[in-house]
Amino acid sequence: MAFRDFLLLFAVCLVWGLNIVLTRWVVADVGVPPLFFAAIRFAGVALFLIPFLRPKPADLKMLFVIALLIGSVNFALLFMGLQNAEASAAAVTGQLGVPISTLMSMAFLGETIGWRRGLGIMLAFAGVVLIAVDPGSFGVSVGLLYIVASAFIGSAGGILMKRMKPVSGLQLQAWVGLFSFLPLFLVSGLFESNQVERYMAGGWQVILASLFAIVGVSIFGHAAFYTLIKKYDVSLLSPLTLMTPIWGVIFGIVLLNEPITARLVLGSVISLTGVFVIAVRHNTRMPEAAFGKKIGPGDS
Repeated sequence: MAFRDFLLLFAVCLVWGLNIVLTRWVVADVGVPPLFFAAIRFAGVALFLIPFLRPKPADLKMLFVIALLIGSVNFALLFMGLQNAEASAAAVTGQLGVPISTLMSMAFLGETIGWRRGLGIMLAFAGVVLIAVDPGSFGVSVGLLYIVASAFIGSAGGILMKRMKPVSGLQLQAWVGLFSFLPLFLVSGLFESNQVERYMAGGWQVILASLFAIVGVSIFGHAAFYTLIKKYDVSLLSPLTLMTPIWGVIFGIVLLNEPITARLVLGSVISLTGVFVIAVRHNTRMPEAAFGKKIGPGDS
């Protein structure tokens, strides 16, 4: 890989990792309702990417279902998870999209795996279990369960996308944003309260975090990432995207003063080792499984 392209991927992973922490700060520390914040993000994406709504995709009904899976439902679960889980643990747990996508490609696309990827899947899940389960109280982090559910839903959306005619990265982002923000606003109206007041109470910092998620992550991050996908093989890029959870852990510790525990360190090493093993083994049916879902490994 050219050094300039590596720097671009490095910047993308840094942006994705930082966004996990910023989202955690917005929905947990500031107290912005997570469904409302997700709706704001998708509304912004749809607004910024209006020109990419054309030409209209052939199968809008299928795209609407996919948008609900990788957009509304996925992000609702993700942001509710970040409201209740530390960003560093969530950054690692979110990587379960990789083994889940691999398992789904086996179940629905006829993919076969060898013992190495099978071992990688077991390691990925074992590491997350170590992080999520407190052996002292036998309690399970509810927030991380939301993150796991989010990874599952996003992976299901990726499987459905294999049945649809491909669209460009920014066009996909535009339609997902368009189809996602209204359902999220409606559900937020039913289950959350004082959304606008709590959002505005966060001041310019929350508005800046929103713009960062919209422009930095959804537009720059994914546009740059799809540029790299067109130039390089998935088996080269996917291991390098493991910089994303590493940045998530680092920023969580540095910016949010999250504790460094033996469980977090050991679980992260075990889980990310498993993800790495899966990522470097080629998936013939669904190459995107190495990233967990079609829209990128750091879409949070």
